Order: sequence, then C-alpha cells, then structure tokens
Amino acid sequence: MKPFKYILVSSIVATAVLGSSSAWAAGLSSDALLTNSGQILADVTTLAGTGDFDEKDGAARSAAFRSPGSMVQLSDGSIVVADTRNHVIRRIADGKVTTFAGPDVVVKTNSQGFPMGGLLNGKSSESFFNEPAGLAADAKGNIYVADSANNAVRMIATNGQVTTLAGNGVIGSKDGKGSEARFNHPTSVAVDADGTVYVADSLNHVIRKIATDGLVSTLNASSNRVIQIRPGTASFAGDFLDGNLAAAKFNEPSGLVLDSKGNLYVSDTGNHRIRYIDLKAGTVTTVAGTTPTYEKNELYAGGDFKDGDALQARFDFPKGLTVTSEGGLLIADSLNHSIRYLRNGKVSTIAGTIQTGETDGVEQAAQFYNPTDVLVTAQGNIIVADSSNNKIRKITPYQLPNDIAKGQPIKVVNDSHVITFDAQPENVDGRTMVPVRAISETFGYEVKYVEQAGESVVQLIKGDVTVELTIGQTGVKRKQVGKADINQTTDAAPYVKQDRTYVPVRFFAEQIGLDVQWDVAHQTAILRTKTFVK
Repeated sequence: MKPFKYILVSSIVATAVLGSSSAWAAGLSSDALLTNSGQILADVTTLAGTGDFDEKDGAARSAAFRSPGSMVQLSDGSIVVADTRNHVIRRIADGKVTTFAGPDVVVKTNSQGFPMGGLLNGKSSESFFNEPAGLAADAKGNIYVADSANNAVRMIATNGQVTTLAGNGVIGSKDGKGSEARFNHPTSVAVDADGTVYVADSLNHVIRKIATDGLVSTLNASSNRVIQIRPGTASFAGDFLDGNLAAAKFNEPSGLVLDSKGNLYVSDTGNHRIRYIDLKAGTVTTVAGTTPTYEKNELYAGGDFKDGDALQARFDFPKGLTVTSEGGLLIADSLNHSIRYLRNGKVSTIAGTIQTGETDGVEQAAQFYNPTDVLVTAQGNIIVADSSNNKIRKITPYQLPNDIAKGQPIKVVNDSHVITFDAQPENVDGRTMVPVRAISETFGYEVKYVEQAGESVVQLIKGDVTVELTIGQTGVKRKQVGKADINQTTDAAPYVKQDRTYVPVRFFAEQIGLDVQWDVAHQTAILRTKTFVK
C-alpha cells in the first residue's frame, strides 16, 4: 500500500509525543481518496474490545472495557485508554490490552456489582482513579488525567508514579495552587509545549489553566444562567457568549486540543458548537455550529446533524478533538454517533451515521454508539473511543494498491486487490463495463446463460441468490429464495463483444452488497465490502 505523507505543522509537537493534543496526522483531504460525494474513503474496524461492559485484559479483540472515554498515543506507538467506568487506565500494544495504571483487580464494587473508584497516589499498580475521562501527554511522556469523579487532575510520570497535580477530590470552583484548587467534573486536558495544562472543567462551564508551578486559574467567565430543575428547585446551567475570553461563556465544555499556534479548540458540548480560544489575543470565536438557543429551563441547546458550511453545520454533543497536519479538526460527535471533520470552513462526516450500532465497514455503512474521543496515530489511522459500544475502533483511510498507474487503461480493484480480466474493461457513456465471468468469479458467483421470453439473460448465482441481467436491455433483477424479486433500473445495458459479455460493474456490485467508487485520476473502479468483521 502507498504510505500516507506525514506533515509536521506544529512546533509544539516537534518535541512532544503524539496524543489527543497533538497536531501530527495524515493529510486526510490531500492524501486520501474521496467518494463520489466527496467523503474520504475509509474502512472502520474494531481495534480492541468485545463490546461487553466488563473489565478484561488480554488479546485486544478479546479484551473488555466499560465506557472508554479518552486516548493518547505514546512515543513507542502504544495507545493508552481512560477506561472510565472501570476507573483504570489501560494500554493497547502489540495486539494486547493491559492495565497501565490503577489496580489490576477490582477492589470494591457497588450494589450493582460494578467497580468503584477512589483517590490514591503512589505506584501505578496501587493507585486509584474515579471515572478518568480525559488524557494528554507532555514532551517527556508524562500522562495527564482528567479524573472526573475525583474532581482532580492527576499525572502518571514516566517512572510509573501517580500524583495529583490539582484538586483534592472535593467538588467546587476555586483557583489556587495544587490541592487548594477545586474542580467540578473535569473531562478533558491538553498540555502545551512548556508543560502548561489546560482543563475543560465541564460542570463549572469553564476552561482552567494549570501553570508549571501548579497554580490554577480560570480563563473565562462563569455562567449565571439559572433554570428550574423541578418545582421549587433552581440550578445554574451553562451559557453562550463569544468575544473577550474573560467574559466568554461555555456550556459543559468537554473536549480540548491545541493547534499548531498553541491556541485551543474547544468542544462546547452543551452548545453543540466548536469554539476557538486565541490565547494571545484573549478572544473566543465559534468556528463550527449554529447559534445556540435555549428553551425555558433547558440545560442544553438543541442538537442536530448537518454537514456543509461550518457555521451552518449542526452537531449533537461533540466531545473529543484532534488536529490534523493539514489544519483540519476531527470531532467525536457523540450523540450523532459519528466522526466529523472540520477543514477550510466546511464540515463533513468521516464515518458513522446518526443511527447507533457497532457494525464495522466502510464510511457511513459503519456504526458507532456515543463516540467520545478521537486521535490520529503515527501510522495515519484514526482511533475512536466508542464509549457505549465499549470498544476502541480504527478508521483506516483507503489506499489503492501500489502498482496502480494513473490514467488509462481502466482498472477494477476489489478492496486492495487488482482484478485480472481476459479482456480490457471499457467506458461506455460514462459507465464502466467489465467482462462478466472474471468479475463474477472474483466474488464467487457462477455464470449461466439462459433464454427467457426470447431474450438472452445472464444469471449470476451464489447460494440462494441470483442476479439477472438481460443482454441489450437496462435493468438488474435480484432473486432470492423465499423473498420477492428486487428490480433496479439502470442506464447501462449488457452487451456481447468478441464472444465476451460485458456488464455494468456498478449495478452488479451494488446488487451483491458492495460499495462502488470511481477514482478519476487512476481510471479505477473501487469495489469494497460495505460491512465486515476483521
């Protein structure tokens, strides 16, 4: 396969390891192939996890997680995962999942039999966390943890020692040094090149800063919007305001990432917007999402789904973020169950649909369930914390085989393999026509020729499925035992040339459940299995 190009766009990450705050990634739009609708071609597979709500180390595909929340990649290529509801930090390396920090065995369970967290520093194997949610790494390889239910920010040093950087387990909103500070459910962290840590203090609706001397400060204004939770009971809720950073307001921010300039992108989750903090200028602007509106006594603005112009795009509780080398922003759009991409003022969908599921497959044939974080590995793969599926998923940008040349003649590939024909495929009125026997045998179909009502019909048979095409006539019929026939209208008819029958590759492939794309530059039809398990 052709390697992706890697473009280092940030001086910040030149000396830092890869992670959720990195800006090193494959140039998705410039390097990747695109579908007919402009979507990046990609395959979604499961990297780790069975999908069971459980805790189990071992082989990656046999391991089990409980609502994995965030990830970071270390310099050795391993992926560290905040296994939120198991209250531990896990590590994926060499095809195996191990416990990286936190107890190896469940020490205490609640009334439902699920693990309970705690707050304890010390050796990584003896430390305790409580719903760790966000991860980031600094230039030395130290890992920072938004330990959400402990209302603290923790650090796992390279020597395996766990310490508390700020907060002490008590809910509150207070600046100060180290344990004097108070947080309320922090869910994301990002680390600058100089070691400054930024924190999405979600239920305080603010962004906090932890200086290298441990001093915690608040960057934006607290919300004073009050709602009635129930008759006689009121509560503060998040709000929205762009402009001067000190006066800006957020609603449960839960995703942070630093860009190449050292500024912050923020998933303003309750406002369903992506915001940008220019730290030097001291300003906050909206870069994607529409203006939020609140119904009376609603905690959150209304979410929705829409691609297109960034300021007209719609999200539904966006969370984890990653910056790519080409300056784009990958977004885990949690309640739209999809991975979105913001670049050059446009939002597109990389993979997933608004329907929940755990199907592996191509682009929008794949399904997620509440993805909460996204990162890009050094290998150019997109890794997703698929929280409610209890899995870690992998999105691999599709690439053509190495030996595919640009331009004519016409080629056809099945996933990553070139299909060999005994006669050259042809382009007829914009439709790729291929010899039927080679394409059929590639996918395990038997070819038969029959006469029906005086017409010559090609039958492609596999098991109880028969696909019929009539020579000289448009249309495809799919017959399956015990089911009604399915007729599809086509605008290309099979024909016979030099004793070979040519059929339209798109309509044949779609009838047997394949995704079909056309790459103009290489004059290549790309056939891929829509859904699969690897």
